[in-house]
Amino acid sequence: MKLVSVAKIVIFLNDSYHKNIMENKHVGYLLLGISIFVIFLILLFNSTLKEIIGASCGEVHGGELCPMNQDINQQTYVALGVAGLLIIVSMVLIFSKPQKEIQKEIIVQTKTVEKKIPKKKIDTRDLKPEEKKVLEMIQNNKAIFQADLIEKTGFGKAKMTRIIDRLEGKDFVERKRRGMTNVVVLKEN
Repeated sequence: MKLVSVAKIVIFLNDSYHKNIMENKHVGYLLLGISIFVIFLILLFNSTLKEIIGASCGEVHGGELCPMNQDINQQTYVALGVAGLLIIVSMVLIFSKPQKEIQKEIIVQTKTVEKKIPKKKIDTRDLKPEEKKVLEMIQNNKAIFQADLIEKTGFGKAKMTRIIDRLEGKDFVERKRRGMTNVVVLKEN
């Protein structure tokens, strides 16, 4: 039961998280668009530089291939390689599994683990009638103050302490100190 409630909180936080930021798929499309635009700019810049070099450098070198052409080609290849990496990253983002689906798989696994835990059977044959009465009240409330048990049963403080001591000794309940009083809870194991 505790695991399922934690999982519900995670879903709630996950849904509000997705409302405030872009999903991976949208970021991937945005990055892909930017990458294509950058490639277009690189190629446009490359062709413009080659025209400028062809016009100005051709006369200086007497018609031979200008060494500047080689530098421009290297720079173009490096820039296209970086743009290619951006395209690969954008494809990974576009085709990756959305965060919501990953979260739901974890929650389903949590629920199945929770359902497989068997409930503990309590054998009350060896208990006295007053012990059975106190144990039944604790089972109905899951946790109850020792003072409330005294009030509801009409037993004295000393008698209630002895009853709870016996139930604790048989591993049925556990006493937890809360300030000036005790809370009696069922043992989980």
